[in-house]
Amino acid sequence: MKQYLVFLAIASFFLQSCSRNPVTGKREVMLMSESQEIQLGKDSDPSIVATYGLYENTQIQNFIQKKGKEMAAVSHRPNLNYEFKVLDSPVVNAFALPGGYVYFTRGILAHFNNEAQFAGVLGHEIGHVTARHSAKQYSKQILAQGLLVGGMIVSSDFAKYADVASQGIGLLFLKFSRDNESESDGLGVQYSTKIGYNAAEMAEFFNTLKALSDQAGSIPSFLSTHPDPADRNQNVEKYAAEVQQDLGLNPANLEINRNQYLKLIDGIVYGEDPTQGFFESNYFYHPGLKFKFPVPAGWNTANTPAMVQMAPSDGKAVILFALASGANLTDAVNKEIQDNGLTVASKNNTTVNGYPAVAVVSTQTGQASDGSQVSLKILSYFIQYNNMIYKFHGMSNAADYNVYYNYFLNTMKGFNTLTDANKLNRKPDRIKVVEAKSSGTFQSALSSYGVASKDFNELVILNDMALNAQVTKGTLFKIIERNSPQTGSNTTSPTTGGNANNGTNVPSSTTSPSNTGTNTSTNTGSNTSGTTVINKGTNTESNTTGQGSSNTNTTSPTSTNAGKPTKVVKPNNLKKSGNK
Repeated sequence: MKQYLVFLAIASFFLQSCSRNPVTGKREVMLMSESQEIQLGKDSDPSIVATYGLYENTQIQNFIQKKGKEMAAVSHRPNLNYEFKVLDSPVVNAFALPGGYVYFTRGILAHFNNEAQFAGVLGHEIGHVTARHSAKQYSKQILAQGLLVGGMIVSSDFAKYADVASQGIGLLFLKFSRDNESESDGLGVQYSTKIGYNAAEMAEFFNTLKALSDQAGSIPSFLSTHPDPADRNQNVEKYAAEVQQDLGLNPANLEINRNQYLKLIDGIVYGEDPTQGFFESNYFYHPGLKFKFPVPAGWNTANTPAMVQMAPSDGKAVILFALASGANLTDAVNKEIQDNGLTVASKNNTTVNGYPAVAVVSTQTGQASDGSQVSLKILSYFIQYNNMIYKFHGMSNAADYNVYYNYFLNTMKGFNTLTDANKLNRKPDRIKVVEAKSSGTFQSALSSYGVASKDFNELVILNDMALNAQVTKGTLFKIIERNSPQTGSNTTSPTTGGNANNGTNVPSSTTSPSNTGTNTSTNTGSNTSGTTVINKGTNTESNTTGQGSSNTNTTSPTSTNAGKPTKVVKPNNLKKSGNK
């Protein structure tokens, strides 16, 4: 009888958890209501924006928003309050969060060659929202982790992941099934056709993604979370023809708008943007904020708008750098200690290359994902510079602290003014749209603009045009306006967290100040960058394991205090604003 009652309870739960898919009309297990789905997207959006930053180009943003709203109106869920945003990332990707939040990176925008390609991918992402794919994958993940308690969406065991930042970033690593992809391809065809575009162009863009994959020898980010169904191109082209026929549309009358799109993205930043900070020769330079500091040789590095992160490849330590929050040094230090529950072992006023500073040694106790107690020892430096207060945190398990102490100290005490004009004036590469000077091959058109042969393959992919393709005089195409050094630099992508520093320098001393406080720790995680965030009593390690995604930084999101401004200044992160 008891087993029967348990069965009834389980059956009742799943019946209550089933909802009707807005696209297919079928009932399916869904562990969140529409209102919860909307709230999940709303809560996650700030962390996405904080991690990657928005690409500040009014013309492009207005275009994305306009087309997005048009398409949302003809979708299966026009009632949602959709948001469409462009992220300041060079990674080629687009993605959507539950509830209607759709994002394009400037990297993917640079690779589209007409409005119809953009519209197809836009429809594809809206399709993930309307068919509730993200919500469904999120539900499956919860089921797989056994986190259901009393019909609630997540149990208290999952609460440690409920931090807005980790939740938002984790959603990006939900890998869709091939069935999901096929369905979204079909919806992308439907929606883009309904607003007047030739959806067959969407298939052409998938060729660009494949070419990127072949060139890099790895899977580009879009395909990491959007696996390629079999015969994708052929199926998209076939379905586009069917939808056009069903709607009585002549393909010749549907929009492609190549020239309009190319003119829209003329001047878009391409690749990394050094004005927001860059790594080179075991140093981090920030031209916009005019500072520099050394980076331990051989450590993995990542630069996001909110934080700079450095960690050895074994992930046993991390150095975080960000803006501190506080009206002055004393206020900033006290706030950091209080907000993160740190136990202070020592606190001393000092200077760093002539700038007022406070050095703090502290500890923190937290709980690891397996429930065990872990301890962390932290060396922090707070530095007042140019009316801002910056903070460094060097962290490791207490047992490893002496090993990493000098790595921490050398980086923190190396903070100084950036005066090198070569670094201060570093500009990003940009897409430049030009006209063919005469009729001939694409290769001859490139050569007429002095394009080096080493760049030919990259521009073949960017333009989706073979070198022997014939172009007529006046044809628009993209070239790269090179403004940054192409050799001899150790720049690292902020979106990959890759290791740019391949030296083997090791500090000579391993001594450290004594610490009389209780050994404590935070969320140490096991991500490839070894990134740890000070986040009182919680573990916020990155949710990337087994998801196969590379579209975002594989390090954990920042803590709730990271990157906030002091009260002296208005900026709220390390990124300098400005219309691009």
